[in-house]
Amino acid sequence: MAQSMLQFIHVDRKTPTKRGAKRRKDDFNEIYGDYKPAKAAEQASRCSQCGVPFCQQGCPLSNNIPDWLLLAANGRLEEAYHASSATNNMPEICGRICPQDRLCEGTCVIEQSGHGTVTIGAVEKHITDTAWEEGWIVPIDPPHERAQSVGIIGAGPAGLTAAEELRRKGYQVTVYDRYDRGGGLLVYGIPGFKLEKQVVARRLAHLEAGGVTFKYNAEIAEKTISGTSISFADLRAEHDTVLIATGVYKPRALKIDGLEGAGVLEALDFLTASNRKGLGDKVPAFEAGDLDAKDKRVVVIGGGDTAMDCVRTAVRQGAKSVTCLYRRDKENMPGSAREVQNAEEEGVVFEWLAAPEEIVRAETGEPRSVKASRMKLGAPDASGRKRPEATGEQFDVKADMVICALGFDPEDLPKLWGQSGLVVNRWGAVQIDFRTMETRLPGVYAAGDIVRGGSLVVWAIKDARDAADAMHTQMAQIAKSAQQAAE
Repeated sequence: MAQSMLQFIHVDRKTPTKRGAKRRKDDFNEIYGDYKPAKAAEQASRCSQCGVPFCQQGCPLSNNIPDWLLLAANGRLEEAYHASSATNNMPEICGRICPQDRLCEGTCVIEQSGHGTVTIGAVEKHITDTAWEEGWIVPIDPPHERAQSVGIIGAGPAGLTAAEELRRKGYQVTVYDRYDRGGGLLVYGIPGFKLEKQVVARRLAHLEAGGVTFKYNAEIAEKTISGTSISFADLRAEHDTVLIATGVYKPRALKIDGLEGAGVLEALDFLTASNRKGLGDKVPAFEAGDLDAKDKRVVVIGGGDTAMDCVRTAVRQGAKSVTCLYRRDKENMPGSAREVQNAEEEGVVFEWLAAPEEIVRAETGEPRSVKASRMKLGAPDASGRKRPEATGEQFDVKADMVICALGFDPEDLPKLWGQSGLVVNRWGAVQIDFRTMETRLPGVYAAGDIVRGGSLVVWAIKDARDAADAMHTQMAQIAKSAQQAAE
């Protein structure tokens, strides 16, 4: 019998069980459990099936959310998976790490009416995890093979998405990445308690089984040096078209005294070391204690999701105390409200309206404390957010380790690759024609964070799908013209 929808009147919102803070802060496993099938169907049935689905408008991918909620509510999970994956190449990943509270769930109509949003992300995760378990996700099998080849620089969310889309159309796809594994920040940046690494490994294996070639430890540079680097010019010559999907990795600089020296870390160094240890790699700097928070008083500077990843990682490493300094208040924090709540439950102390002024060091050179200024919020700045202003009051937070988590900027690709024709904007992001996703270099496209700056995985997927469509249109036209000329 068909399941009635609009059950939000009778059924309360209920997320999958979350492990208690005492249990979960001793390991790096995901903190949320899985829905039982009946519970997933019940929660999906709360959807109001809006004529104008604001949840879909709140999703960068315009996912067909009401459609697959209806299918899930009626136990038609295989159809629900196909509806979900029609617009999203990584629904099991987005279901885990998307900030649904400010995207799809944040615009849910029943949330606005006071009944509590549909648990869209949790149902999305349930649908796709079930699809993997049941074998509904099969290797890519293009209807016909094309001779044209595509080179993709970067094996993060954007690169993997474009690889799948283009391989489905029959192109020969090679993905190059500087690291020894694929996944980018999904593997080395995001901790396991948000995204366990086998979830990403499963997606990579799926692409390999479908004919995508991966070349790891491949550093793109100005010149090709056998075994260590590949020049951008040689890569362009090797392929019919190229996509730049490198992401952004250069940490934003914090300009205060006392930064130089031991005990002050960049967020990505800290997170990468932790993730590598979890993957079983040897990390000498971690084993020496330089990148290990155990028994240390840790201060994290920043207020985004990367800062939340750092504070929660430090807790799991056994830090003596963990404090987060953020110059605005809780309501104006850029990170996910859900992640802030999780961090608070795990014992992280937040110093709101606090801006660092100096890393105070002991005579031995080790950090001793962070001197900070109390702030107040003044008039809005150019971004529309209230500008923090110093009150004149200062205070100290004891610290043995300080982690800077202010976000990331693009590397200087034109200089690194010797490509002056690769035009970037004033922030260093690659400039493209957003109608075609093409850079100023003919046949070279770009997608993801390298275009828009540090952003969300779901936006990287959206950009990559658009880029793959544009690349296909161009290559199909070239192939057609060549065929006509031959005839």
